[in-house]
This record gives sequence, structure tokens and C-alpha cells, in this order.
Amino acid sequence: MAAQHEQAAGAASTDRSAAGSLLREVAEVLVLAVILYVGISFAVQAVHVEGLSMFATLDNNDYLIANKIDYRLHAPQRGDIIILRPPTSNSTDFIKRIIALPGEKLLIRSGIVYINGHRLVEPYLPEEWTSENNYPTDGTDGKVIPPNNYFVMGDNRNRSQDSRFFGPISRDRIDGKAWFRIWPLDHFGNIYAKMPILQTGPSSVGARQAAPATG
Repeated sequence: MAAQHEQAAGAASTDRSAAGSLLREVAEVLVLAVILYVGISFAVQAVHVEGLSMFATLDNNDYLIANKIDYRLHAPQRGDIIILRPPTSNSTDFIKRIIALPGEKLLIRSGIVYINGHRLVEPYLPEEWTSENNYPTDGTDGKVIPPNNYFVMGDNRNRSQDSRFFGPISRDRIDGKAWFRIWPLDHFGNIYAKMPILQTGPSSVGARQAAPATG
């Protein structure tokens, strides 16, 4: 009888040990899952494109992955497609392309963009740009983008609310950089096949004037 009691006690102890081991494993998996979820949520986000302001680079109901830590490592660059909060709202997300950087002089005339007097070639525009195709509209020969600010526009210029209307945006209103498309599947991947090209060489269109030398 004593042997049977010992065997029963040993079996119960083994069962408790196995149950405890299983609970520890489950707890470890849950903790790891939470850590991964928090880490991924901090680093990336899914973005649902609503509207046609970035057509034809992006289409209505596209889904993207955006990188939220990229701009913690370096400054935004011209041509980046970004997720931003416009100055007029903290609860609305826009998706636009960076056109002009801090300190650059921007001039738009008849749908042609000039940066510091040099023409910006934009191969991604889907059609002739006819609406709101001059900036600034006060007759001056351009406007300098303030420090830590960026001038953004949608690729579909005739159907985009952007910096032409609400002005340059500050860096702290940029929430992330669109990374790649995940839906639809037949357009999965790269969204940067076409990028703006700033022409080089002498130019005087909207160029910043050099400060006079003093001797």
C-alpha cells in the first residue's frame, strides 16, 4: 500500500510539474508576443490610402507599410512619400510627397517647379497640371522654406490639398515615411519607381541672390 501511495504522490507531483512548465512556456510566449507587438507598432504602421491625391503613384484603397523610425535617424528627403498631420488638424492623416526642403527657395510657375532656380523634373505626374499651378501667388519670385519645414504636394496636383493651401509643414507633424505597398497584391512592393530629379547647371529662375561681399 505504501508503494502505491508513493507512486500516486510521485505521479501527482509530475503532473503539477508538467502543468507548471506548460504555464511558464505559455507566459513566455505571451510576453514575447507583447514585446514584438509593441516593437513592431513603434517601428511600422499600416496605412490605408483614401482618395486620389497621390494617383498614379498610389491609388484609392491601396494599403502601405510606413516606417515610423526612419526620420529619427536622418532628415526627410526630397521625393519621400510621407504620412503627415496637416496644420489644421491633429486627427487627420494626409499622404503627400516632399518637394522642397528647409532653406530652399521654391517657385512654381505654370505647373513647373523651381528649387533655388533649378527646374525640378517630376516624371510621376499623371496629367497636365492646370489647377493652382503657381506659387507663391503674390507675384514674388519665390518663397524660402523655413527651417525645419517641408513643402509637400500630392502627385495628382489637380486633386490634392497640400502645402499650396496650408503652407509648409513642420517636421514634428510628419509621422512616418511610406515604405512599400502591400495591397493590391498585383502592385505589391516598390512605390519609388519614379523620383523627382533636380536639374543642375546655371539658372536664374527664382534663384536666391548671393549676399554682397564686404571688404
